Amino acid sequence: MKFTEKIKQPEFWRNFFKVAIPFFIIVTLISLFMNSWREIFAGEFATVSEANFNDGKWKSFWGIKVVISFIYGVYITNKNMK
Repeated sequence: MKFTEKIKQPEFWRNFFKVAIPFFIIVTLISLFMNSWREIFAGEFATVSEANFNDGKWKSFWGIKVVISFIYGVYITNKNMK
């Protein structure tokens, strides 16, 4: 079945969300731990916020993860659907 036919099916999008949402959460957690490991465990959440989200940094922080998760979800779902 062609990709364009697959994306028209509701089952494709249900499977997409089953893949993309957990992947998004895992990528976000790994990224936060890599960027601010010490601050997170020290409870310095203002420092974590400053390093990752303030001054417009949130756009690139979340944007990259949303795009990567979308591409990964579509790829895996397309690959596994028959």
